[in-house]
Amino acid sequence: MSRTTRSKPQPYVEEAHTIKPRNVSFQWEEVPLHYIPDEPLATQFWNVMHLVIPIGERLMAGALSEALPFIADERLREEAIGFIGQETMHADSHEGYHEHLAAHGIDVEPVVRNASLMLQKILSDHGLKGRAKKEWLAERLAFYAAAEHFTAVVGQWLLDAEGLDEAQMHPMMLDLLRWHGAEEVEHRDVLFDVFQHVDGSYARRARWALLASAGLLGTWLVSLNHLMAQDPSRRWWKPWPLQIAGAVRRGLVPSLTIFATEIPVYLKPGFHPSSMGTLDSAIRYLATSPAARAAEQGA
Repeated sequence: MSRTTRSKPQPYVEEAHTIKPRNVSFQWEEVPLHYIPDEPLATQFWNVMHLVIPIGERLMAGALSEALPFIADERLREEAIGFIGQETMHADSHEGYHEHLAAHGIDVEPVVRNASLMLQKILSDHGLKGRAKKEWLAERLAFYAAAEHFTAVVGQWLLDAEGLDEAQMHPMMLDLLRWHGAEEVEHRDVLFDVFQHVDGSYARRARWALLASAGLLGTWLVSLNHLMAQDPSRRWWKPWPLQIAGAVRRGLVPSLTIFATEIPVYLKPGFHPSSMGTLDSAIRYLATSPAARAAEQGA
């Protein structure tokens, strides 16, 4: 019996509007350190996104660029190119906040350096050639497809998170997170479909779903610990792990249980990201997002 199950490439026929990058821009001068007022834990939780996610997104865009010659379906290739543009814009937008965060006395360099070294060591192309290069590319695509499942789940959470509005989160930062989340939902099919088209091994899909879940959760917690240790409002008698439950209850951050509960969803035979629900909320938000509208008017 074969150790893997491969699906033959199928025509890309999913109904979807065009995936395209939006040339958004953000100004940080008036953003306070705790842009969710009186909520340092929730603020630093989302700061991990500013610091770590851009590294993964650039590597993801690079791997997808390597996969383009193997994508025979023109529609899927078009979607992949749009995906690369969106992920690059996400990375640029979040990286713009690093200097502003450092100006508030938060040393971001160790988080960025360590995450970059780890991801580069694990997920770079390692200079492989020939068949080994394509096999390793399939492994990387499997990892990124799994990671994109979790980012799509968080993206939908951000679109639905009324708690952030009730907490009076700084409007520009809220727009940044929701614009990013909406685009994650918008392009949630693409990397999964590319992986299925190029390789489709269920064994790879399962292996990297488990590794992606553990890796994302571990990186997020380690990075959050570093940021909370520097937060000027930190109090030793209020350990930040205990504060997470309160932030989840108030609707300020998603429950970390998603890194376990979403694994069976993703690994269900026949799963496709389009089964996660409609794109309506993402499309509606992108039509009203201040940053996205400004980008459209400036185009």
